[in-house]
Amino acid sequence: MAADVTPRSRAEHLKASPPLLPWPLLDKLTRVHPIVPLVLYGPFITWLVVLAAGRVGPLVLVAELVAGYVLWTLTEYWLHRVVFHFEPDHPVGRKLHFLIHGVHHEHPNDPKRLVMPPSASIPLAALFGLGFHAAFGADHWLAVFAGFLVGYVVYDSVHYAVHHFTPRGGLGRRLRELHMRHHFQDDTRGYGVSAPWWDHVFGTAPRKPVAARRK
Repeated sequence: MAADVTPRSRAEHLKASPPLLPWPLLDKLTRVHPIVPLVLYGPFITWLVVLAAGRVGPLVLVAELVAGYVLWTLTEYWLHRVVFHFEPDHPVGRKLHFLIHGVHHEHPNDPKRLVMPPSASIPLAALFGLGFHAAFGADHWLAVFAGFLVGYVVYDSVHYAVHHFTPRGGLGRRLRELHMRHHFQDDTRGYGVSAPWWDHVFGTAPRKPVAARRK
């Protein structure tokens, strides 16, 4: 007979922080305080903007920052949809998927596993930086990359906030509602966490429950 699931046990399960790796020291690297992305990338973003300002005019600088941010929102959507939610059939692949994203869906209120660990985000950032340098050239990649990293920091901050706060503003409440639907209603929809408009563009916007639509 299945054990009773009380509201307390359910809440504890959602916020549980089980070890992901058998080595305690390495496992600690999978747990990240939500302020880490801002502390880690904030100074670097500032440095990129200062360098860019010495190479391009103010209007170009702003345009490239915006372009970088837009590129991040697209990356956020497709990374979440294609990589994070790809579930391989092989046991090793399933284990890797759980390490990357499955644990977040199993324990979505775990406060230490809501932002990407630097051990993963730094190599990815380096790859994107190299790609932007190749695509935009020595003078223009700096601002584009800065805008991209701003988008990443915003994403991690929004993701933490919608899981651990009850927003008062309309935008915050809407972002929280959409992301909670992704977790608890249909995880094949609602891939845009900080940029939910891409779900409308690509046909994956969360649907309201039937009862809610009839009201």
